[in-house]
Amino acid sequence: MSRGPASGSSPTIPDVARRAGVSTATAARALGGYGAVSAAAREAVLAAAEELGYRRNELARSMITGRTNTIGLVIADIENPFFAGAARGVSDAAREAGYEVVLTNTDEDPDAERSIVRVLLSKRIDGLIVAPTSPDAEHLVAARQAGCPVVLLDRRLEDFAVDTVLVDNVAAVRDVVDRLVGAGHRRVAMVTGALSYEERRAGLPGISTGQDRVDGFLTALADAGIAEPTTYLRTGAHSPEQACALTEELIALPDRPTAVFASNSRVALGVLKAIREAGLEVPRGISMVGFDDADWTSVVTPPISVVAQPAHALGRQAAELLLARISGDEEPPRLHMMATNFLSRASVAPPPPES
Repeated sequence: MSRGPASGSSPTIPDVARRAGVSTATAARALGGYGAVSAAAREAVLAAAEELGYRRNELARSMITGRTNTIGLVIADIENPFFAGAARGVSDAAREAGYEVVLTNTDEDPDAERSIVRVLLSKRIDGLIVAPTSPDAEHLVAARQAGCPVVLLDRRLEDFAVDTVLVDNVAAVRDVVDRLVGAGHRRVAMVTGALSYEERRAGLPGISTGQDRVDGFLTALADAGIAEPTTYLRTGAHSPEQACALTEELIALPDRPTAVFASNSRVALGVLKAIREAGLEVPRGISMVGFDDADWTSVVTPPISVVAQPAHALGRQAAELLLARISGDEEPPRLHMMATNFLSRASVAPPPPES
């Protein structure tokens, strides 16, 4: 009879090999998923491992194969429903391929992002998916040069040519403005966490997603013949509280806006709070549109019209691209731009008669 592990000890590869009736090398290959092993031997080894309760040593396996079967996901804000949905898409695709995901959160802090990337690389992850917090890509360039593939999610970097997955933010916001102008609005506001026009001209680093949404907003207003399109643009809304304060400023203007666009769902929460605290009704007193189809947007009264992003699909696409790179794909970097969908609800109406 083949011997099992000594009483009280964890089963080892030699224990599994003896139980399966194969060599230790064959058992190691079958358990590690590398090298040539016959189907019969693999079946015998896996059955023996199950019997003995064997758990493979991931560190030892990674030293042999050069892989840990883990990828790092570096996102900006897990409380943002968009990133939560994208993270689920990454996780689903990774797990189907036998990979696990290490999820980290930067809070839009470039220093935190650099530190997180260093830690993930020290853990020998096989690849990185990053929603970058600034145009500074030096740490990501270094990661790729060290042999770690990188894919960008939701945001692009101008001087870092890697696979990038995002939506056409300019087109999506232009569509929103066109709809509001088509409903009769001329005083259209935007509340966003993006940099101001002055900050951008001064060369401050910004996030491409926010900049693209502002560009779409201003271009659409200009194309509609609206003079001074920046009049009702409010930037720097990095939290619902800041969005609420900026919306209060807009509502207090002598010629207040008749419609407001919120650049993401957390900004939209602050915008809606300010509107309600001012005693205005949506859409009779002011129309409102948000970006991202957060759960709450469809259950408030009235439900809020939004630009819906395919968050799960974006995350899945990013993971599939990264897994292909890990497997040796050497095609030129690709930009995958997905379409958004405007969900028309009950938060847009013509401007109030007095305006």
